[in-house]
Amino acid sequence: MATGSLKKMGSIDAQLRLIAPAKVSEDDKLVEYDALLLDRFLDILQDLHGEEVREFVQECYEVAADYDGNRNTAKLEELGNMLTSLDPGDSIVVTKSFSNMLSLANLAEEVQIAYRRRIKKLKKGDFADEASATTESDIEETLKRLLQLNKTPEEVFDALKNQTVDLVLTAHPTQSVRRSLLQKFGRIRDCLTQLYAKDITPDDKQELDEALQREIQAAFRTDEIRRTPPTPQDEMRAGMSYFHETIWKGVPKFLRRVDTALKNIGINERVPYNAPLIQFSSWMGGDRDGNPRVTPEVTRDVCLLARMMAANLYFSQIEDLMFEMSMWRCNEELRVRAEVQRCAKRDAKHYIEFWKQIPSNEPYRAILGDVRDKLYNTRERARQLLSSGVSDVPEDSVFTSVDQFLEPLELCYRSLCDCGDRPIADGSLLDFLRQVSTFGLALVKLDIRQESDRHTDVLDAITQHLGIGSYKEWSEDKRQEWLLSELSGKRPLFGADLPKTEEIADVLDTFKVISELPYDSFGAYIISMATAASDVLAVELLQRECGITHPLRVVPLFEKLADLENAPASVARLFSIEWYRNRINGKQEVMIGYSDSGKDAGRLSAAWQLYKTQEELVKVAKEFGVKLTMFHGRGGTVGRGGGPTHLAILSQPPDTIHGQLRVTVQGEVIEQSFGEEHLCFRTLQRFTAATLEHGMHPPVSPKPEWRVLMDEMAVIATEEYRSVVFKEPRFVEYFRLATPELEYGRMNIGSRPSKRKPSGGIESLRAIPWIFAWTQTRFHLPVWLGFGAAFRRVIQKDGKNLNMLKEMYNQWPFFRVTIDLVEMVFAKGDPGIAALYDRLLVSEELQPFGEQLRVNYQETRRLLLQVAGHKDILEGDPYLRQRLQLRDPYITTLNVCQAYTLKQIRDPSFHVKVRPHLSKDYMESSKPAAELVKLNPKSEYAPGLEDTVILTMKGIAAGMQNTG
Repeated sequence: MATGSLKKMGSIDAQLRLIAPAKVSEDDKLVEYDALLLDRFLDILQDLHGEEVREFVQECYEVAADYDGNRNTAKLEELGNMLTSLDPGDSIVVTKSFSNMLSLANLAEEVQIAYRRRIKKLKKGDFADEASATTESDIEETLKRLLQLNKTPEEVFDALKNQTVDLVLTAHPTQSVRRSLLQKFGRIRDCLTQLYAKDITPDDKQELDEALQREIQAAFRTDEIRRTPPTPQDEMRAGMSYFHETIWKGVPKFLRRVDTALKNIGINERVPYNAPLIQFSSWMGGDRDGNPRVTPEVTRDVCLLARMMAANLYFSQIEDLMFEMSMWRCNEELRVRAEVQRCAKRDAKHYIEFWKQIPSNEPYRAILGDVRDKLYNTRERARQLLSSGVSDVPEDSVFTSVDQFLEPLELCYRSLCDCGDRPIADGSLLDFLRQVSTFGLALVKLDIRQESDRHTDVLDAITQHLGIGSYKEWSEDKRQEWLLSELSGKRPLFGADLPKTEEIADVLDTFKVISELPYDSFGAYIISMATAASDVLAVELLQRECGITHPLRVVPLFEKLADLENAPASVARLFSIEWYRNRINGKQEVMIGYSDSGKDAGRLSAAWQLYKTQEELVKVAKEFGVKLTMFHGRGGTVGRGGGPTHLAILSQPPDTIHGQLRVTVQGEVIEQSFGEEHLCFRTLQRFTAATLEHGMHPPVSPKPEWRVLMDEMAVIATEEYRSVVFKEPRFVEYFRLATPELEYGRMNIGSRPSKRKPSGGIESLRAIPWIFAWTQTRFHLPVWLGFGAAFRRVIQKDGKNLNMLKEMYNQWPFFRVTIDLVEMVFAKGDPGIAALYDRLLVSEELQPFGEQLRVNYQETRRLLLQVAGHKDILEGDPYLRQRLQLRDPYITTLNVCQAYTLKQIRDPSFHVKVRPHLSKDYMESSKPAAELVKLNPKSEYAPGLEDTVILTMKGIAAGMQNTG
């Protein structure tokens, strides 16, 4: 490296150390990791694009760091002038560089968190970040804590083996990073971790360093932008890849840790292999709410693909198990079965091992050989059905139910135990049994989700065809009466002659697909925008009419504030129907939506209403003797109900979890939860421990006076939020101008359109792009709007209320978590950046409106700190503060670049003076920077602008560590 560049490097290193001068603790290696990755990246940038580009990136970083240090807005303008002077190719190179540097900063953080965890110096109660909170206890600590609270080991064991956590993976379009890049990031993380290992040799170090550079360069050379939207099948493959990579092996590994933790509190039993501690479900290919691309055919493909993947995963493991099971001693039951199967066996040369007949002194291998044959056939049958719709593999040669699959494995387990070989039985065989119990033959259970109006349309078509009136126009009572009389009767409702629109055919064909596929492929049928008991009965009737022999459980989803308020009454009405009570066998699931309620009423009112609704629903269920499971539809971001898992669970109302938790894991949160083996382990541990703790040691109930104050604040907050978002005539125009909402659709993040209805204002905009747009400008309006007015009014009304709010913050987990999450969002916010967007993009008459919102932001921030008793944002969390400080200059540069690029896109009269081309030509015949512009030949904007804007969106999303 030339001396000049060494000096340059020294200065960027010095910048990093200036921004985060002090180590937060002895085990703090974050700046070191960050500087190493940055050093490697800048070397690569210089090799590929020349020293001038590197120096320009360096200068931008320094100007941004200068702004972040003293909030001098002149620096933003200076940065904007620098960035707009670039030609299209250079602009993409520079934006790509900052986006990559942010991703590398995130990887450095992940390695630092893992390092601190390993050396066990973690302080409890740290807020590491929104998605990766270090606030959870491990399972062993939780068990020991419960014993200190006078629970017996037996009580703890009993609660644990009867609890279920069902994690529902959804393809919500918030994972803005491509899979190709995620894999490269994983390898960079591994190299960085190994480089700092204690026992590393100089040769190892050199090879790791080379590997690190190779992966960083490969990531930089990969197109970050998806050029076409993913199909639902692509989303499903992306989701399923986590099973292959981490979850499949992670589940038995985690359950072994639970066994060890139980042993350490004196329980000498293992968790039974069929205890449903962890379950997985999916919405990928089943969630058709507002997504016309999820067709009945997609649902069929996704189910068969998952079945094929499951059979393949078992098949890839069964030969290893056969190898291990070389024992000759077995019980009589197994010996007889093995002899029968051995004699029936022919040579099978399509396997790698054991293709000859298995000798009689290896009875376990004979049994498992038959399991292997069936798994091979099960996989082939699913593959053929998927590719051509028919299969020549006879059904009696495949596994059609989990019990059938478990039976020979259980026989081996029993036999080993009978012969005194329990330690062997508790090895790989137990792991395999646990996998079969967790994943079944379907890998995940697919939920189906559809909007209630679509079912109403189908029933309306039926009643009109029958000549009995319009179902749509009937009252709720009349609808229920008719539905119940049909459900009690036997006659078919409609035949092939029913006139169908495309939408109606789609709903009915979905039910038909459910009736044709194995019933263990499906989980729940979720009705979004559910408001009344008839919505649930309608689905029950349609399931029966379409010949579904094992009907799916029907789950109403309550989302809007008014629907949440009415939910307990709707559910009570449902339970009071005798036919329905007999149908559900004492169990009901209800889903509550965090994102739409937040968009409808603001975070404070939505959080409080969700809390109260859960309490009421539990009361209703108790009255009718029904066991209720709450299904939490949480997003990744605070605006959509996200936040650290452990705290979120422990702040739920008492009695609402009771050992049964169902929760969505959405978009980028899937990668944060399951992207690596250690992350997968931590996620399973966090959910299991918190669910157990909530059930056995529920959080405190709020005092009556706290409730009164919360009710009062919620009314004020909703009023304030809606007066701005829905009633202020200037708001929609301001929102569209001040944020990149209009450009969001170009990112091709997900298969779902960003609006439920193509026309329409804020109401029809999905919660994800709504939050995304405000996250991009660092203003986070949907999260904090309403809090300030609520605090201000109750404190003005009575000074004592401030003390009560402080008491609530210190004593009530729900309130504390709500406030802490908003405080963390303020730590990521910057009204100065939002003001830049306004200055460049918003019309003059709307500028005062933006200014007014920023005054509200500052006032809310001040009051929030007062309530939390903090002098400064994040004063209790130096780790997060340090990490945000390190990230800021990168994000600031991308924000400025985004604001100025949007200005160029939207304002044809905005002229910039372009400086000479910076990026050197690596190969004489081609110009790499110019080639980048050609990646998007169909853009309707001037060359390079669209890609630059998309790259800034992805970079900022990575920097904020959440998209939507």
